[in-house]
Amino acid sequence: MTAIDVDVTLLPTDWRDQVLALAEERDAVILAHNYQLPEIQDIAHHTGDSLGLSRLAAEAEQSTIVFCGVHFMAETAKILSYDKTVLIPDERAGCSLAETMNADQLRAWKAEYTVDGVEPVVVSYVNTTAAVKAETDICCTSSNAVDVVASIPEDRTVLFGPDQFLGAHVQRTLQRDNMHIWLGECHVHAGINGAELKAQVDADPDAELFIHPECGCATSALYLAEAGVVPKERTKILSTSGMVRAAEETTAKRVLVATETGMLHQLHRVNSTTEFAPVNRAAVCKYMKMITPAKLLASLRDGTDVVDVPADIADRARQSVERMIAIGTPSPTAE
Repeated sequence: MTAIDVDVTLLPTDWRDQVLALAEERDAVILAHNYQLPEIQDIAHHTGDSLGLSRLAAEAEQSTIVFCGVHFMAETAKILSYDKTVLIPDERAGCSLAETMNADQLRAWKAEYTVDGVEPVVVSYVNTTAAVKAETDICCTSSNAVDVVASIPEDRTVLFGPDQFLGAHVQRTLQRDNMHIWLGECHVHAGINGAELKAQVDADPDAELFIHPECGCATSALYLAEAGVVPKERTKILSTSGMVRAAEETTAKRVLVATETGMLHQLHRVNSTTEFAPVNRAAVCKYMKMITPAKLLASLRDGTDVVDVPADIADRARQSVERMIAIGTPSPTAE
């Protein structure tokens, strides 16, 4: 039986002890994304966003990385830790955003905007495959996307992808006319719309707003703030790591959170006195939830599923990630 076939009903009562023992035996560090099941977040050695966790993986002393997230995240860990074994408990855990752009499409897009031999500068969100990163000049996270694009000379054409909502946030902030945006989206974040946000704000006008820039409601949130429907100081466009920091600092009684619902677990962990409520309770990523305790246990027991990235693609992709890291991120786990 492979890791992807294990039935969650077969989970032994002492699974936590077994997982930790197997991790020590295999010389493995367990990393969990903020959107994972609470049980996975709680047992992981480190919890955070994809890039921050990949950087921790590269710095970890352990020879094996078990990445509890979606496949592109495990790929990024492999890119930055090529000499280590990287496992993902279910290799079928994909990403609707990453799948909106492939390397062939990106090459064609670059060719369309190449003028007199001068290619555009490609900025790709880290939520992309290794093959797309290999065709990218510089990657970005939601925390540093504005800084990354601002670092590019103003006379250079910029292609930003694949997330259209994050791209719109960057373009709105920088007022950059020579920036073209790929029309990709995360189906979960895109489903958190402006109408839902306004209804929630109308029902609880005193609540603070934590909104991820991938959300379809991010533009609506800024509009509501500009129109005075909600105070600007209570409307915050934040990365997942930014949400954790804001949760630690807020004194609000209630915060409306617009992102995947797995994030609420981390927010409650750092602040038990504030009520954190989802803008959309249905904002659940089925791919993130494919990583179960039973699959984690099987992954450590059987050494599955192994994540491989061809060396030439990894070398090129690593350059785009390292250029981003050189610009900096607001925190070690900034996304």
